[in-house]
Formats: sequence, structure tokens, C-alpha cells
Amino acid sequence: MSRLVYLDNNATTCVAPEVRDAMLPFLTDLWGNPSSMHAFGGRVMRHVEEAREKVAALIHADPSEIIFTSCGTESNNAAIYGVAEILGPQARLITSRVEHPAVLGPCRHFREHGHTVIELPVDGVGQVDLAALREALFGGHGLVSLMWANNETGTIFPIDEIAALVKSVGGVFHTDAVQAVGKVPLDVSRTPVDLLSLSGHKLHAPKGIGALYVRRGTRLKTYMIGGHQENGRRGGTENVPYIVGLGKAAELAAASLAGEAAHVAPLRDRLEAGLLATCPDARINGDTRHRLPNTLNISFEFIEGEAILYHLSDLGICASSGSACSSGSLEPSHVIRAMGVPFTAVHGSIRFSLSRYTTAADIDTVLDHVPRVVAKLRALSPFVTT
Repeated sequence: MSRLVYLDNNATTCVAPEVRDAMLPFLTDLWGNPSSMHAFGGRVMRHVEEAREKVAALIHADPSEIIFTSCGTESNNAAIYGVAEILGPQARLITSRVEHPAVLGPCRHFREHGHTVIELPVDGVGQVDLAALREALFGGHGLVSLMWANNETGTIFPIDEIAALVKSVGGVFHTDAVQAVGKVPLDVSRTPVDLLSLSGHKLHAPKGIGALYVRRGTRLKTYMIGGHQENGRRGGTENVPYIVGLGKAAELAAASLAGEAAHVAPLRDRLEAGLLATCPDARINGDTRHRLPNTLNISFEFIEGEAILYHLSDLGICASSGSACSSGSLEPSHVIRAMGVPFTAVHGSIRFSLSRYTTAADIDTVLDHVPRVVAKLRALSPFVTT
């Protein structure tokens, strides 16, 4: 196999060396339970609280507003279940058709149990319909859960405007910011979101750690019931090595936010321009004016995206056809379908997602191989006429 070219960072990122090094002492010497009363446990707890401060600083929150979880999915579920239980069966849940399954799944669960659930449409570039949101909001207060940035296309929603709309009618606003945290600036001290989900393995921390921001004063029923950990808001012994790793990753992200965007965006743009120039009948999916700096979603008409991915994998190139949580499904992406992408292109979408470790050589390799793979598959396609 050729040298590995990893362009699937929206699925997961590598653990940064600095993060690994920060975690190691808590797998060896500092193995105490932070909830213990003795000095050894207290010493460990200080590191947990330092990590909480670093995560809070990344999004401009107060450390007391951060709850550590196991992942973004748990954070999303905790937010939606926790608020819906407080609001009761008459509460309306408003989301969009392009959300991650970790949001759509809980919302649809509540629909099955009698709640009114509204899934807002999006336009051709994946932007949520704000007129539909306004109409839904004035039909009754409740919980609105809309992502900060889409995991498949990178499209960034106008969260400032959305949050202001929700708060103007007394609603509760949750945002799945798993893909946005560490890639674009987020400031919850200025944007009136009530709850925000993030996940460590999207910003070079390990898998198995996440956090939920809960604005002070937001009513939230405890989702994980057990001990007194996280001030009684999430029971279970703290995963100290991973919490420390998330804290370090947040610290690194805060320090490199502008520099990382300045590094990955030109590489992404060069990849996009090169593929459009060398692959006929290709189209970009998503809002090219408002999207994450690291994400490119492109459809190659008349061929299957999965076939492209298999060929690229054999060449040592890692990309994706959409959400890693939906991989293995033969159904086209719900995000791409919601955007109204033409039938000839809906199955041929590929997502390339870059990181701070992506190099110009990686982009050169992709630009060298993808046009050949696309041409080969189109030569075999019954839908292409010559």
C-alpha cells in the first residue's frame, strides 16, 4: 500500500502527541479516584478541574458550565432528553433534516412517544430555512436543536441569528457543535446558546470523551444517574486520563485556531479546484461561503461514492461518503438528499476532511489518483453514454 493519506478527519482525528503525553501520567502514577477524600484523590481532581477550565476557555464558558461525558452522542442525548423531560409532553422539539443521527434519533424517539417534532428543511446548499424556523417557533415554545456546522458538507448555520430567534420566544436552544469546536471560533458568552455538545476525538483527543456545556440557569434533568460526580449532573467515575487529554486538546486548539484554518483552507481549496478541473460532471455540495475550513464534499455524477472509496482505500487514501455513524448503509446520505442533489449525483458524494497534519503532498496524491479512479469507474458505468 502507498503512504497513508488521511482525509477523513470529520470522522475522527489522530491523537496529538502533546495530548498523548499529557495523558500518560494518569495511566501510570496518578491513577487515584478523583472523588476519593484522601490527598491522592484530591491531587488527581485538581487535574480534572484544570482540564475543565481549558475546555471552558475554548468556547468562552465558565468552568462550572462544563459537564464531561463519554462522547458527542451522549452529550446530544443528555441535552435533548434532559430538556424534553423538564418541558413535559406538550413541549415542541424543533430540529433540521440534516442533523447527525445523535440528534435525529432522540428527537424521533420523542415523536413516537407523542411529542410534536418539527424537522426543518434546508436549501440547495444545506442552509436551514429560517422562515420555517420562525413559523415553528411561534407555534409554541420548546427545545430547538440545530447543529453549528454540518459533519458531511461543512455548512455552517447562522447560529447567532438562530439563537437570538429562539431566545426571543422563550425557547431553549441546543447546538451540536461537535464539528465546529476547534475549527472555527465559538463564544458562548456572546452567542445565547443554552446547551452545546462537543467531542474529543474530533479535535485530536482520544475517542471516548466529550463534554456538554450547560448555561448557568438552564434546567436539565440528569441523564446519567449514579454518584455525585460532575456536581450531581452526570454520575459515574471520572475518566481522568481522557478528561486530561481533552483539556490538552482544547488548549492546543485555542492556541492554533487561526493558524490551523489558515493552513487547511488553502489546501482544501486547491483540492476542490483541482478535482473540478480534472473530473467532468463533478459538483460541490454545501455552502461554499459559509463552511468549515477543512471540509470538502463533492459529488461525481453517474458513479457510486462507495466504489470510489474502495479504490482510494487500495491506494492508501482515506476519505468518506458521509457520517461515519452511517457507514455501511447502502442508502444515500440523508444530508445530500435533503439538499435536493440531483439523482445522478446523490450516490456519488465524497467527503474529504483535512486537519492540521494534512500536507501539500497529501493533496497532490489525491489529485493524482482521483481523476483516474473516476474515469475508470465511469468507463464501467451503464449510466454514462459516449
